[in-house]
Amino acid sequence: MTTATEDAFRIALLDPSRPTPEGLTDGAGRPAGRRYAVYRNNVAVSLREALEAGFPAIRSLIGAQNFATTAQMFSRQCLPDTPMMFRYGAGFPEFLETVPQLHHLGYLPDVARLELALRESYHAADAAPFDPASLADLTEARLATLHLPIAPATRVVSSPWPIHAIHRFALEPGAPKPPAHAQDVLIARPDFDPVPHLLPAGAAKMIRALLRGQPLAAAVDAAPDELDLPATLSLLVTSGALGHPKGPHQ
Repeated sequence: MTTATEDAFRIALLDPSRPTPEGLTDGAGRPAGRRYAVYRNNVAVSLREALEAGFPAIRSLIGAQNFATTAQMFSRQCLPDTPMMFRYGAGFPEFLETVPQLHHLGYLPDVARLELALRESYHAADAAPFDPASLADLTEARLATLHLPIAPATRVVSSPWPIHAIHRFALEPGAPKPPAHAQDVLIARPDFDPVPHLLPAGAAKMIRALLRGQPLAAAVDAAPDELDLPATLSLLVTSGALGHPKGPHQ
């Protein structure tokens, strides 16, 4: 349980309009107003920079100043729950849904979810490379019952917005203007950096079934009729989405 002084310290730390909490002194026993202000500023800058590093597409889409304002609003409500700052911002996509000034940009929360999934993929456990030759001699019946080994870094993000194209448009100079339709994204990490891939129609439901541990035939049955099975399997193999767990990613 925190004390009243600790609560006052924490609340004022995230709100520059509040005065320095009473009773704080420096090493010489003098009021610590100036030192506290410097510390408060350093904390605010650190939290904003953590969000900028985690959500570069969002920063690009709304501009640096708007992002700084939004990051400050978020940090006042959400303190880090771990000293590992690369995890800060897990609630940022949901927070974006609550900002009235951003309601006209309805795609922002899902683009943020894509960026969050990319970060999760980067820090996920490693996996040994999947060998496609292991499928060569399997009968059709065996393939149907096969549990494909999904790599720990694999993620799937779906949206009614063209989030794959919006993400590219925000970060890649010369990227084409996003189309006006929904997109599903596969995130795989073949080496050190995760890569987002646009999924063919119906593939997201199949891959989510595989992630739940269902065998291949059941996963295909869970997908809609427009599923392009050869294209989906080819993407899973070539992207690095399949693999055997190896150990924690460093």
